[in-house]
Amino acid sequence: MADKIKMELPIVEMDGDEMTRVIWKKIKDILLEPYINLKTEYYDLGLEKRNETEDQITIDAANAIKKYGVGVKCATITPNAQRVKEYNLKKMWKSPNGTIRAILDGTVFRAPIIVNCVKPLVKTWEKPITIARHAYGDIYKDVEFRVQGKGTAELVFTSENGEVSKQVIQDFIGSGVILGMHNIDKSIESFARACFNYALNVKQDLWFSTKDTISKIYDHTFKDIFQDIFENEYKEKFKDAGIEYFYTLIDDAVARVIKSKGGMIWACKNYDGDVMSDMISTAFGSLGMMTSVLVSPDGNFEYEAAHGTVQRHYYKHLKGEETSTNSVATIFAWTGALRKRGEIDKINELINFADKLDKAIINTIEEGTMTKDLAGIADLDNVNAVNTEEFLFEIKKRLDILLKQA
Repeated sequence: MADKIKMELPIVEMDGDEMTRVIWKKIKDILLEPYINLKTEYYDLGLEKRNETEDQITIDAANAIKKYGVGVKCATITPNAQRVKEYNLKKMWKSPNGTIRAILDGTVFRAPIIVNCVKPLVKTWEKPITIARHAYGDIYKDVEFRVQGKGTAELVFTSENGEVSKQVIQDFIGSGVILGMHNIDKSIESFARACFNYALNVKQDLWFSTKDTISKIYDHTFKDIFQDIFENEYKEKFKDAGIEYFYTLIDDAVARVIKSKGGMIWACKNYDGDVMSDMISTAFGSLGMMTSVLVSPDGNFEYEAAHGTVQRHYYKHLKGEETSTNSVATIFAWTGALRKRGEIDKINELINFADKLDKAIINTIEEGTMTKDLAGIADLDNVNAVNTEEFLFEIKKRLDILLKQA
């Protein structure tokens, strides 16, 4: 084998939980380290380590991305009450993705990975649909309170000079629950510019949707900021590029997307983007076939898979049972980070390797070898459904062929 590809600066590597953590190591052992002198700054974001460090390790990882410019993240558990008990946690820690996104203040772009033998469930879709998801605030930075009895809940703002503004949220006559969430103009402005710039780069129409008819201040602020920035900074650029920007209500956007041919960028608020990206990825074939990259305003990039930790497969794995877990999105997270590291550091060999590995994955699936989630929906006469590790070795076979051709 030729000499391994050398890296200059590290990628920030963030390990995760459950089955994706198992796959993470296998990907490195089988598909990366035999070919690359892999240089990473490692952070264990597994739930036990986050609990042990009181989530400081997540903050440290986000700041490392700001230092080195590129990170790659494994899927992680965001604990609920059941997980607190299962892992004996000190508290119900926040989403690590939410923490990292808040520190980087970026926008998440998610797009399906297209293979010819897996047809979209929506028959009109001919091109990929990219979800642009705001990565700050909303329920991911919320404050919650469980009301135990009668009383008045108020929204209170105290200005810098001490002036107090109050609004009644609800006069409770019994128990209930309160949710407080926020956003900031600066982050919304960064989100808007990231979306407009991305649309210009890929020459695709940009849609933006909220529910401003109901949320007449919160959601309307998003709408107004997007429109102001578009009118003042991007209108002529979009016209010259022959692409369109428009705003619509999110329920209308859902209807339009289903009837469309695809090929657009759909910008959504944080939670909306979380849900809609799962819908898009599933309709294109599988949650395991969705790329995700966080782009910050100051040029930092964090790549991850857009799915969870595959808990059900992990419990089977712990029992020694065979699993067939789709690793495609996790590998694409690695290739995205390696490609970006190569672009920043001008290492063409690293860019070429990432491109070849992506092609090897697509070739493997289109030639009929895939994990069970895809085997059930693939439009092929002869499908070879393989287990988790076999799929990685099948990719490696094709990668070796492509690298020899180079």
